[in-house]
Amino acid sequence: MTVFKAIILGIIQAVAEFLPISSSAHLILLPYLFGWESSDLAFDVALHFGTMLSVLVVFFKDWLVLLFSAAKDIKNKEKTTNGKIFWYLIIATIPGALAGLLLDDIIEDAIRNNILIISLALAIMGLFIYLGDKWAEKHYQKETSFENITLKQAVIVGISQAFAVIPGFSRSGTTILAGRLQGISKEAITKFTFLLSVPIICGATIFKMSDLVFTKEVIIGIVSSFAMGLVAIKFLLGYIKKHDFSIFAFYRILLASIVLGKLILF
Repeated sequence: MTVFKAIILGIIQAVAEFLPISSSAHLILLPYLFGWESSDLAFDVALHFGTMLSVLVVFFKDWLVLLFSAAKDIKNKEKTTNGKIFWYLIIATIPGALAGLLLDDIIEDAIRNNILIISLALAIMGLFIYLGDKWAEKHYQKETSFENITLKQAVIVGISQAFAVIPGFSRSGTTILAGRLQGISKEAITKFTFLLSVPIICGATIFKMSDLVFTKEVIIGIVSSFAMGLVAIKFLLGYIKKHDFSIFAFYRILLASIVLGKLILF
């Protein structure tokens, strides 16, 4: 692993983690396209550590507000919007956490090096995201705002995270699709997805921290994934206010097509 590759993979991890394009797929497919040696588990954990830091920095205050609101609700026997959202996020975290604990090693062994399956998953989910987003725009006259997300909607979004253990599906991609199909607005499901990423990313990173080894390349990877993570989060929160998710769907299909083309021709 060279310093250059560490920087590039750190940037790729951060961008693909927070945009609905699948970070796990990119960390596998791009080295395949460029003829690079696949990164080991320790380096992947390091990159996730960097993105964990970025999501904590951006959403630390939001989670504190939600946490204190939930605690205040319990003390005063009240129900506030922030308190409600806090518990919805906790509940929505459970399916993805269980799937990660039970299936991560199985999926790692069965699919991690299967370029065909990962490419197909990338393309299929891209198509679903595009069609789901357009379907929601057509069928929901009044979309659900962040404050009005229901428990049922939160649970379904949480369950959708379980599919993200398959490289190519994408945690943010599955949750955004699940939210849009239920009529949650683009801005609302993007914010909910980012808040939901905090416990999932932190939990997954802490769970694998024993594999983390701090070398020069690893530290550079952490720094690059942290810095680009901040940029990616801010970008998507701003971008989605005026645009839909089509560009990400098209990109997924394009990348999958390039990889499949290489598989067939070479």
